[in-house]
Amino acid sequence: MSAVTEDEFRRAALSLPETAEGAHMDHPDFRVGGKIFASIPRAGEGRGMVKVTPSQQAALVRDKPDVFQPANGAWGRQGCTYVRLGATTLRAVRPALRDAWRNTAPKRLSARLGDD
Repeated sequence: MSAVTEDEFRRAALSLPETAEGAHMDHPDFRVGGKIFASIPRAGEGRGMVKVTPSQQAALVRDKPDVFQPANGAWGRQGCTYVRLGATTLRAVRPALRDAWRNTAPKRLSARLGDD
């Protein structure tokens, strides 16, 4: 298994249609339609974050508890989910990024993204 780097997480997020990199509270985030769907919470920490639904979060945590964990507090209850990049592969991260993108993208865009 080849651990995912922050740069690989960034490239995977930016590969999604009409995604732009921004910054929020001094850390990189990834937006579609001006809304955040993923971020790198703190550079060098080895974590990413995806903004999925609570039910998607529950499935991710159930299936890969060593990789995915809810963020603390209200953000976590709303679906913000940390990704331990060193414990996973891009193959596991991409579906979570796609779900987060679909949840956030304007409807006109979300149909453009097929499944792998």
